[in-house]
Amino acid sequence: MTWTQNFTPITDNLVLSSLAALIPILYFFWALTIKRMKGYMAGITTLLVALAVAVLIYGMPAGKAVMSASQGAVYGLLPIGWIIITSVFLYKMTVKSGQFNIIRSSVLSLTEDRRLQALLVAFSFGAFLEGAAGFGAPVAISAALLVGLGFNPLYAAGICLIANTAPVAFGAVGIPIIAMEGPTGIAAMEISKMVGRQLPFLSAFIPLYLILIMTGWKRSLEVLPAILVSGISFAITQYLSSNFLGPELPDILSALVSLFALAIFLKFWKPKTIFRFASEETAAAVEPLYTGESETKYTKWQIFHAWSPFLLLTLFITIWGMNPIKPALSGHYEGNNVLLGGINEIGKLLTFQIEVPGLHNEIIGSNGLPIAAFYKIELLGAAGTAILLAAIVTKFIAHMSAKDFYGTFVEAMKELAKPILMISTVVAFAYVTNASGMSTTLGMTLAKSGDLFPFFAPVLGWLGVFITGSDTSANLLFGSLQKVTALKVGMEPVLALAANSSGGVTGKMISPQSIAIACAAVGLAGRESELLRFTLKHSIFLLLLVCVITFLQNGVLSWMIP
Repeated sequence: MTWTQNFTPITDNLVLSSLAALIPILYFFWALTIKRMKGYMAGITTLLVALAVAVLIYGMPAGKAVMSASQGAVYGLLPIGWIIITSVFLYKMTVKSGQFNIIRSSVLSLTEDRRLQALLVAFSFGAFLEGAAGFGAPVAISAALLVGLGFNPLYAAGICLIANTAPVAFGAVGIPIIAMEGPTGIAAMEISKMVGRQLPFLSAFIPLYLILIMTGWKRSLEVLPAILVSGISFAITQYLSSNFLGPELPDILSALVSLFALAIFLKFWKPKTIFRFASEETAAAVEPLYTGESETKYTKWQIFHAWSPFLLLTLFITIWGMNPIKPALSGHYEGNNVLLGGINEIGKLLTFQIEVPGLHNEIIGSNGLPIAAFYKIELLGAAGTAILLAAIVTKFIAHMSAKDFYGTFVEAMKELAKPILMISTVVAFAYVTNASGMSTTLGMTLAKSGDLFPFFAPVLGWLGVFITGSDTSANLLFGSLQKVTALKVGMEPVLALAANSSGGVTGKMISPQSIAIACAAVGLAGRESELLRFTLKHSIFLLLLVCVITFLQNGVLSWMIP
């Protein structure tokens, strides 16, 4: 039997219904920040609260609510959980094989300064991985790298989550922008142009903001030249590529330009003082830190060899995201190339799209049409599979024995059991929120802000990413609502859609999925509440910046709209 979503279940009152829709979200914040529950327990109980609200207040049939949760849980395992497992596995391989010592030395050879290491790894390298893969891999890999360099695990995770703000809108080869074209009818290129006239302001600011968080104003000024090189080179490239090439390449190109620009700059410029964390300075009183003289000198070939696992990861992920290879890996290739045709047949065998029983086409959405619901499992096309292949090749490059290879994989699986459970439960919570209509209720409430809607439009994206963990999902969730509301209040629809995506990037750092992924990558499972408390205030501050930018672009800066 079909069930029609009701967005105002409490006496047809939108405000009261919105308060009900907020209950699971507020509970989640309470569970992590005040109660300080373990992440997986907060995820499980939040899912139960969401199910109760969906059934008891929104009138969603219990069976449909449970099946929507199961659909989300499956997505939490694959592709998201699979990416985390393979990313951490690859990192552990480099540590076990001794290659990470050389990686650490190569970064230290550029700079021992923790501020500059954060710019190179968290900002530039993390943005590159976001552009190539997305879905949690950037934070997992870059945070693990920083921990290996000597960063405090909680600090590393927080820094990488904040740094990941700049590239999210164009992540996974532009998917968040491309996905909006279908439901809204506005060309992805036009949305890309508008996002490219908002995010560069944030991208230029993020490197300075990162260092301010780490060290304060005085210490930030000491490395201001490097901050400017990192941020401005990224922002300019992001603007040019998004406005003249499209949504697919801004992250990859901006990250590479920023990374190489800063690396070259550091060959000619060094800060007057080297910044280390207080704990390192204390340790130095007992045992001197690395000075650059006693460290083993490695050849260029050794450095290349040590970095090869991450170069392979980049190569495989880039290939996995390319057209027409990407559709072939999922069994959707329609061309005549013999090789891709063969890959396509394998992709078909390893891709499963199963209707969710009792849910598929049995919920009528806001547009009056039934909502499709599938368990979609792409074993070959998943980004995690690309990372696994990089790990398999790394086994032979690093000369790891089969015993060490499998032992490391089992070790990673054991460490990640509870974080993956949290990820699955919070994605399940997101699916229940969407299927029951709670997300749409919240969106409709913000849309009532009238002339102030240009200011609040980014909040919809922020809320969507917090709930779903994905800028792509947030754009699909609220894209049509943004367009319709913009037309009602006299706002350019393309600006509202860009605001949804740009606002969404600031919600990534507090998304339960992102928090769980970051903690899992640095071995802090169970301490998710600490990380959320660290990122929450920064998320709200950066969101307000996007709100102000959007409000100004709707008025005095309207000439910036393409």
